[in-house]
Amino acid sequence: MKILIISDAHGNVENIEKLSEQAKNADLVLFGGDFAKFNCPETGKPALEALVKNSDSIFAVLGNCDEPDFISEIEDADICVQKSMVFKDGLVIAGSGGGSKFSGDTPFERTEEELVQDFDVIKNSLSQIADDDGKCSSLVLIMHNPPKDTKTDVIPGDIHVGSQKLREFIESTQPVLVVTGHIHESAGIDKIGDSTVINPGALMEGKYALAELEKTDGKWVVKSAELRSL
Repeated sequence: MKILIISDAHGNVENIEKLSEQAKNADLVLFGGDFAKFNCPETGKPALEALVKNSDSIFAVLGNCDEPDFISEIEDADICVQKSMVFKDGLVIAGSGGGSKFSGDTPFERTEEELVQDFDVIKNSLSQIADDDGKCSSLVLIMHNPPKDTKTDVIPGDIHVGSQKLREFIESTQPVLVVTGHIHESAGIDKIGDSTVINPGALMEGKYALAELEKTDGKWVVKSAELRSL
């Protein structure tokens, strides 16, 4: 399964359109949030429209720069996995939206508890989606806020600003793939146990990622993953 991974478009419709062929050739497009430009909520809708034009298999959450009520727009577009889960071609996709509380300058900053509560639907369904060893190899998580202490959550000064509770959730469920964003300067690929964590970087800066999943011996694994730039 070929996956296009993008995040943090921040209203840059031009870069979304530049990925139209990549989106059409992908089996899934996963978007890690921030449709809108900082302090410009009106830029979210054009970005959403450009995304859904390119693919009919997109799944997304909101970012911290998106207004919380913009969730109705992505729900209407039938691409929302925030606080919910969908089943797609043998995978289970779920999401957590918004960013950790920090400056208070963006509209969708949340507590650690609120971020991880978006995955309650997974906690309540573990008996249905866990493998025999208790791991969730069919699970794909989209979380705008990165988990703590990986290559995906580092700001200048080598400071890790990710969420500890989201990391603990990954450690307990071991999804095959975690898509994140938010920290523009921390595009990277890392591992938490068996889980591959990818921050593709900000699409507004021309950054994205590609991954390929395959099923081996009844379990999903990441066959390949790479960061790219337009």
